[in-house]
Amino acid sequence: QVQLVESGGGLVQPGESLRLSCAASGIIFSSAIVAWYRQAPGKERELVARIISGGNPNYADSVKGRFTISRDNAKKMVYLQMNTLKSEDTAVYYCNADGRTYPLGPRTNYWGQGTQVTVSS
Repeated sequence: QVQLVESGGGLVQPGESLRLSCAASGIIFSSAIVAWYRQAPGKERELVARIISGGNPNYADSVKGRFTISRDNAKKMVYLQMNTLKSEDTAVYYCNADGRTYPLGPRTNYWGQGTQVTVSS
């Protein structure tokens, strides 16, 4: 069974930083495409950042230069370092993984339960 467990959310003031973590299990992590999405109240879920092993990360224009996605394949972890946070970054942040649970198996998309990030003074 695949599990993605996020942590690190919270309440911060504008300009401050947070680091989100996602622990993955049950998936062949090294070959998985992993990403962070977010969903603000009343809005659709949107891609924040995505990274594949050995590849360059992709970012939403709204977070370029402020957020950094990284992964540790040995630990099966994905991170999102968020700097210079703004009120518009307030959302539930979800970890996402697209990968296989066994070699040559079908690729399937999985979601974590989400972690709340609130940026407010």
